[in-house]
Amino acid sequence: MTTDHSLAVESLTVGYGDRAVIESLDLPVPPGRITAIVGANACGKSTLLRSMSRLLAPKAGHVLLDGREVHRMPAKELARTLGLLPQSPIAPEGITVADLVGRGRNPHQRLLSRWSRDDDRAVAAALDATHTAELADRAVDELSGGQRQRVWIAMALAQQTELLLLDEPTTFLDVSHQVEVLDLLTDLNAARGTTIVMVLHDLNMAARYADHLIALAGGGLHAAGTPAEVLTEQCVRAVFGLDSQVITDPVSGRPLMLPIGRHHVVATA
Repeated sequence: MTTDHSLAVESLTVGYGDRAVIESLDLPVPPGRITAIVGANACGKSTLLRSMSRLLAPKAGHVLLDGREVHRMPAKELARTLGLLPQSPIAPEGITVADLVGRGRNPHQRLLSRWSRDDDRAVAAALDATHTAELADRAVDELSGGQRQRVWIAMALAQQTELLLLDEPTTFLDVSHQVEVLDLLTDLNAARGTTIVMVLHDLNMAARYADHLIALAGGGLHAAGTPAEVLTEQCVRAVFGLDSQVITDPVSGRPLMLPIGRHHVVATA
Protein backbone atom coordinates (compact mmCIF):
# COMPACT_ATOMS: atom_id res chain seq x y z
CA MET A 1 0.00 0.00 0.00
CA THR A 2 1.34 3.43 -0.98
CA THR A 3 -0.06 6.84 -0.09
CA ASP A 4 -1.79 8.77 -2.86
CA HIS A 5 -0.74 12.07 -1.33
CA SER A 6 2.03 14.14 -2.91
CA LEU A 7 4.28 16.65 -1.14
CA ALA A 8 6.52 19.05 -3.02
CA VAL A 9 8.51 22.24 -2.55
CA GLU A 10 8.56 24.75 -5.41
CA SER A 11 10.89 27.77 -5.62
CA LEU A 12 10.92 27.91 -1.82
CA THR A 13 12.74 30.69 -0.02
CA VAL A 14 12.46 30.56 3.76
CA GLY A 15 14.32 31.94 6.76
CA TYR A 16 14.13 34.13 9.83
CA GLY A 17 13.75 37.90 9.81
CA ASP A 18 15.71 39.31 6.90
CA ARG A 19 17.96 36.25 6.64
CA ALA A 20 17.12 33.58 4.08
CA VAL A 21 18.30 30.12 5.14
CA ILE A 22 17.03 28.34 2.02
CA GLU A 23 16.64 30.04 -1.35
CA SER A 24 14.73 29.03 -4.48
CA LEU A 25 14.55 25.34 -3.57
CA ASP A 26 12.66 22.87 -5.77
CA LEU A 27 12.14 19.48 -4.17
CA PRO A 28 9.61 16.71 -4.83
CA VAL A 29 9.21 14.14 -2.05
CA PRO A 30 8.89 10.55 -3.33
CA PRO A 31 5.46 9.28 -2.18
CA GLY A 32 5.36 6.11 -0.13
CA ARG A 33 9.10 6.15 0.49
CA ILE A 34 11.47 7.07 3.34
CA THR A 35 13.44 10.26 2.70
CA ALA A 36 16.29 11.47 4.91
CA ILE A 37 17.53 15.06 4.86
CA VAL A 38 21.23 15.42 5.69
CA GLY A 39 23.71 18.26 5.78
CA ALA A 40 26.05 20.25 7.99
CA ASN A 41 24.84 22.18 11.03
CA ALA A 42 22.85 25.33 10.19
CA CYS A 43 22.39 24.31 6.55
CA GLY A 44 18.60 24.56 6.80
CA LYS A 45 17.46 20.98 7.46
CA SER A 46 15.12 21.84 10.32
CA THR A 47 14.07 25.08 8.64
CA LEU A 48 12.98 23.11 5.57
CA LEU A 49 11.00 20.64 7.69
CA ARG A 50 9.34 23.48 9.62
CA SER A 51 8.25 25.10 6.38
CA MET A 52 7.00 21.81 4.93
CA SER A 53 4.80 21.39 8.00
CA ARG A 54 3.63 25.05 7.78
CA LEU A 55 5.19 26.05 11.11
CA LEU A 56 7.30 28.56 9.18
CA ALA A 57 5.80 30.65 6.40
CA PRO A 58 7.83 30.98 3.18
CA LYS A 59 9.26 34.27 2.03
CA ALA A 60 8.65 33.09 -1.53
CA GLY A 61 7.58 29.92 -3.28
CA HIS A 62 5.25 27.16 -2.17
CA VAL A 63 4.92 23.95 -0.20
CA LEU A 64 2.27 21.87 -1.95
CA LEU A 65 0.27 18.96 -0.57
CA ASP A 66 -1.72 17.35 -3.37
CA GLY A 67 -1.25 20.56 -5.31
CA ARG A 68 -2.61 22.77 -2.51
CA GLU A 69 -0.54 25.24 -0.53
CA VAL A 70 -0.14 23.86 2.99
CA HIS A 71 -0.04 27.38 4.42
CA ARG A 72 -3.58 27.99 3.12
CA MET A 73 -5.09 24.70 4.30
CA PRO A 74 -7.22 24.51 7.47
CA ALA A 75 -4.99 23.31 10.30
CA LYS A 76 -7.12 20.33 11.28
CA GLU A 77 -7.49 19.14 7.70
CA LEU A 78 -3.72 19.29 7.22
CA ALA A 79 -3.10 17.48 10.51
CA ARG A 80 -5.24 14.53 9.39
CA THR A 81 -2.84 13.95 6.50
CA LEU A 82 0.53 15.29 7.65
CA GLY A 83 2.10 14.72 11.06
CA LEU A 84 5.16 16.39 12.56
CA LEU A 85 7.62 15.54 15.31
CA PRO A 86 9.60 18.77 15.84
CA GLN A 87 13.17 18.90 17.09
CA SER A 88 12.50 20.02 20.67
CA PRO A 89 8.82 19.48 21.53
CA ILE A 90 7.56 20.78 24.86
CA ALA A 91 4.95 18.88 26.86
CA PRO A 92 2.41 20.65 29.08
CA GLU A 93 3.52 20.54 32.71
CA GLY A 94 2.29 17.48 34.59
CA ILE A 95 0.74 15.72 31.59
CA THR A 96 0.86 11.93 31.60
CA VAL A 97 2.25 9.82 28.81
CA ALA A 98 -1.18 8.43 27.91
CA ASP A 99 -2.70 11.93 27.73
CA LEU A 100 0.14 13.25 25.59
CA VAL A 101 -0.05 10.35 23.15
CA GLY A 102 -3.83 10.78 23.10
CA ARG A 103 -3.37 14.32 21.79
CA GLY A 104 -2.25 12.75 18.57
CA ARG A 105 -5.91 11.91 18.02
CA ASN A 106 -7.04 15.57 18.15
CA PRO A 107 -7.16 16.03 14.35
CA HIS A 108 -9.63 13.13 14.14
CA GLN A 109 -12.00 14.57 16.73
CA ARG A 110 -15.12 16.26 15.37
CA LEU A 111 -17.06 18.98 17.13
CA LEU A 112 -18.94 17.46 20.08
CA SER A 113 -17.70 13.97 19.16
CA ARG A 114 -16.66 11.55 21.88
CA TRP A 115 -13.47 9.60 22.32
CA SER A 116 -13.95 6.38 20.36
CA ARG A 117 -12.73 2.82 20.37
CA ASP A 118 -10.70 3.69 17.27
CA ASP A 119 -8.93 6.33 19.35
CA ASP A 120 -8.24 3.81 22.11
CA ARG A 121 -6.84 1.33 19.60
CA ALA A 122 -4.64 3.95 17.92
CA VAL A 123 -3.14 5.10 21.22
CA ALA A 124 -2.60 1.54 22.47
CA ALA A 125 -0.91 0.55 19.21
CA ALA A 126 1.37 3.60 19.31
CA LEU A 127 2.37 2.93 22.93
CA ASP A 128 3.02 -0.72 22.16
CA ALA A 129 5.05 0.03 19.02
CA THR A 130 7.34 2.42 20.91
CA HIS A 131 7.59 0.22 24.02
CA THR A 132 6.14 2.97 26.21
CA ALA A 133 2.94 1.26 27.38
CA GLU A 134 4.44 0.68 30.83
CA LEU A 135 4.98 4.45 31.09
CA ALA A 136 1.37 5.36 30.32
CA ASP A 137 0.46 6.64 33.79
CA ARG A 138 3.73 8.47 34.45
CA ALA A 139 4.21 12.20 34.05
CA VAL A 140 6.24 13.09 30.96
CA ASP A 141 8.31 15.45 33.15
CA GLU A 142 9.66 12.45 35.10
CA LEU A 143 11.02 10.57 32.09
CA SER A 144 14.54 10.37 30.78
CA GLY A 145 15.39 12.09 27.51
CA GLY A 146 15.26 8.81 25.61
CA GLN A 147 11.92 7.83 27.13
CA ARG A 148 10.44 11.24 26.30
CA GLN A 149 11.61 10.95 22.72
CA ARG A 150 9.88 7.60 22.32
CA VAL A 151 6.69 9.05 23.82
CA TRP A 152 6.72 11.93 21.33
CA ILE A 153 7.15 9.42 18.52
CA ALA A 154 4.18 7.49 19.93
CA MET A 155 2.08 10.65 19.76
CA ALA A 156 3.06 11.13 16.11
CA LEU A 157 2.16 7.50 15.36
CA ALA A 158 -1.21 7.85 17.12
CA GLN A 159 -2.05 10.66 14.71
CA GLN A 160 -2.10 8.00 11.94
CA THR A 161 -1.24 10.33 9.07
CA GLU A 162 -0.17 9.24 5.61
CA LEU A 163 2.79 11.63 5.65
CA LEU A 164 5.08 11.93 8.64
CA LEU A 165 7.83 14.53 9.15
CA LEU A 166 10.37 13.91 11.91
CA ASP A 167 13.15 16.28 12.94
CA GLU A 168 15.98 14.21 14.39
CA PRO A 169 13.79 11.38 15.76
CA THR A 170 16.81 9.55 17.21
CA THR A 171 17.94 12.48 19.40
CA PHE A 172 18.63 11.44 23.03
CA LEU A 173 18.43 7.75 22.13
CA ASP A 174 21.21 5.24 22.69
CA VAL A 175 22.22 3.19 19.68
CA SER A 176 19.91 0.26 20.41
CA HIS A 177 16.89 2.57 20.66
CA GLN A 178 18.00 4.47 17.54
CA VAL A 179 17.89 1.22 15.58
CA GLU A 180 14.59 0.30 17.23
CA VAL A 181 12.96 3.61 16.21
CA LEU A 182 14.29 3.48 12.65
CA ASP A 183 13.16 -0.14 12.34
CA LEU A 184 9.73 0.95 13.58
CA LEU A 185 9.51 3.71 10.96
CA THR A 186 10.58 1.22 8.28
CA ASP A 187 7.83 -1.16 9.43
CA LEU A 188 5.31 1.70 9.29
CA ASN A 189 6.37 2.57 5.77
CA ALA A 190 6.22 -1.06 4.64
CA ALA A 191 2.86 -1.85 6.26
CA ARG A 192 0.96 1.37 5.54
CA GLY A 193 2.90 3.01 2.73
CA THR A 194 3.42 6.04 4.96
CA THR A 195 5.59 8.70 3.35
CA ILE A 196 8.31 9.55 5.89
CA VAL A 197 10.65 12.53 5.74
CA MET A 198 13.20 12.80 8.54
CA VAL A 199 16.20 14.90 9.41
CA LEU A 200 19.13 12.73 10.51
CA HIS A 201 22.66 13.65 11.58
CA ASP A 202 24.04 10.14 11.25
CA LEU A 203 24.90 9.70 7.57
CA ASN A 204 25.28 5.95 7.87
CA MET A 205 21.89 5.51 9.56
CA ALA A 206 20.39 7.72 6.86
CA ALA A 207 21.96 5.64 4.11
CA ARG A 208 20.87 2.38 5.72
CA TYR A 209 17.23 3.28 6.35
CA ALA A 210 16.26 5.82 3.68
CA ASP A 211 15.20 5.09 0.12
CA HIS A 212 15.94 8.68 -0.88
CA LEU A 213 18.58 11.11 0.43
CA ILE A 214 18.51 14.89 0.22
CA ALA A 215 21.82 16.66 0.91
CA LEU A 216 21.57 20.40 1.63
CA ALA A 217 24.46 22.84 1.43
CA GLY A 218 24.84 26.58 0.97
CA GLY A 219 21.13 27.31 1.32
CA GLY A 220 20.11 24.93 -1.43
CA LEU A 221 20.03 21.40 -2.76
CA HIS A 222 23.46 19.84 -3.32
CA ALA A 223 22.32 16.32 -4.21
CA ALA A 224 19.24 14.11 -4.15
CA GLY A 225 18.76 10.47 -5.07
CA THR A 226 19.35 6.99 -3.74
CA PRO A 227 21.90 6.50 -0.96
CA ALA A 228 24.36 5.09 -3.50
CA GLU A 229 23.96 8.21 -5.66
CA VAL A 230 24.25 10.74 -2.83
CA LEU A 231 26.59 9.28 -0.21
CA THR A 232 29.86 9.56 -2.11
CA GLU A 233 33.27 10.77 -1.01
CA GLN A 234 32.87 13.82 -3.25
CA CYS A 235 29.50 14.70 -1.72
CA VAL A 236 30.76 14.27 1.86
CA ARG A 237 33.66 16.58 1.09
CA ALA A 238 31.43 19.22 -0.56
CA VAL A 239 28.66 19.15 2.05
CA PHE A 240 30.62 18.57 5.25
CA GLY A 241 34.17 19.61 4.33
CA LEU A 242 35.32 16.17 5.41
CA ASP A 243 37.57 13.64 3.74
CA SER A 244 36.18 10.14 3.93
CA GLN A 245 36.20 6.69 2.48
CA VAL A 246 32.89 5.24 1.36
CA ILE A 247 32.64 1.47 1.29
CA THR A 248 29.79 -1.03 1.06
CA ASP A 249 28.06 -1.69 4.37
CA PRO A 250 28.51 -5.44 4.97
CA VAL A 251 25.17 -5.59 6.80
CA SER A 252 22.83 -3.63 4.51
CA GLY A 253 24.71 -3.45 1.22
CA ARG A 254 24.23 0.33 1.32
CA PRO A 255 27.05 2.93 1.34
CA LEU A 256 29.00 3.22 4.60
CA MET A 257 30.98 6.41 5.22
CA LEU A 258 34.27 6.19 7.15
CA PRO A 259 35.48 9.67 8.17
CA ILE A 260 39.17 10.47 7.76
CA GLY A 261 40.66 12.73 10.42
CA ARG A 262 44.25 13.57 11.29
CA HIS A 263 44.69 10.41 13.38
CA HIS A 264 44.03 6.67 13.10
CA VAL A 265 45.04 6.38 9.46
CA VAL A 266 46.75 3.08 8.71
CA ALA A 267 50.22 3.69 7.35
CA THR A 268 51.09 2.10 4.02
CA ALA A 269 54.54 0.93 2.99
